[in-house]
Amino acid sequence: MSAPVPARLTLDKVVSRVISVPMRRPIVSRVGNYGRWPFILIDVITKEGIVGRSYLEPYRLTATKSIIAIIDDMAEQQRGKRLAPVERFQEAMGTLHLLGRQGVILLAMAGLDMAMWDALAKSVDQPLAVLLGGTVGPVRAYNTNGLWLIPLEEIADQARSLVEEGAFKAVKIRLGRDRAKDDLKAIAEVRRAVGEDIILMSDFNQGLTFDAGMRRLHQLDHQGLEWFEEPIAFDDFTGSARLARELKTPLQIGENIYGPRSFLCAVQADAADCYMPDLGRIGGVTGWLRAAAIAGAAGLGMSSHLYPEFSAHLLRVTESADWLEWRDWGNPFLAEPFEVRDGAIQIPERAGAGVEWDEAAVKRFTAA
Repeated sequence: MSAPVPARLTLDKVVSRVISVPMRRPIVSRVGNYGRWPFILIDVITKEGIVGRSYLEPYRLTATKSIIAIIDDMAEQQRGKRLAPVERFQEAMGTLHLLGRQGVILLAMAGLDMAMWDALAKSVDQPLAVLLGGTVGPVRAYNTNGLWLIPLEEIADQARSLVEEGAFKAVKIRLGRDRAKDDLKAIAEVRRAVGEDIILMSDFNQGLTFDAGMRRLHQLDHQGLEWFEEPIAFDDFTGSARLARELKTPLQIGENIYGPRSFLCAVQADAADCYMPDLGRIGGVTGWLRAAAIAGAAGLGMSSHLYPEFSAHLLRVTESADWLEWRDWGNPFLAEPFEVRDGAIQIPERAGAGVEWDEAAVKRFTAA
């Protein structure tokens, strides 16, 4: 029996809205402090009545205006065309030789791409993972909802609460304090609170220079961490490759890589031991699938960065799938947030990516 064929859908219009959601645990990191988190909600409306939904996480509220302007321009160029995200992705990339293929342009493309894939999956009443040739099921996750650069005396209690939120087997801690002994103390506090069996990832949020990174990572290399994430500037592939060669702890990068071509450049440079693309920057579902093929062929573990709902579906069809980064910052505006149980995100048996808006919450969080 052949698989159902997605309906022929035609783009009618795109509606984008900006909301700002308060954080339960404010972000305190080398890249900035955030008490609220902005989202761009995207509805791709087809002439056939099916609506595809996605969102973007632009970090800064002030960046949303320029991103939405590009989304509107791209939507106008695609109005009346068949909803075919792979073709639309190819067309857009081909027209961006002069403007560039990174930054907010790729973010806008990614938002539209994810919403188009959501609509196609809805047109056959199948979860996105099934449309892509996989199945729904649990995806192992680590909790990234806390353990920022907070006071050392708060770390133990927060670590315990992160594990308890979904019986997590892994959590992430942010490192890169002014003194190495404080990073060591932070790690020790987590171990004391949750035990040695909980896997501990670390993230430096690009907070170190190469020289400082080399010194600090050697000082922490015996701590049994799952990985060192982005210790230096994300696009210093040469420096990252040097660190990866010298350290026992795996080096993780990828959330700031824009598009599959840049992803290939990082892999060719041996810039890291494992990768974690961000759906907004890698190019949405289409960009992820292309990067996943590269990672799989190279035998490199591929984890996700933010966007846990779409990422869960994609990790189910990723050859070298590793970890899903779980954050609940979008739960307040989702009609049915995904469940986390036994340290894994549970993909629901719902058509599309499973992302629908709680309109009352959207209204409450609408940004001025």
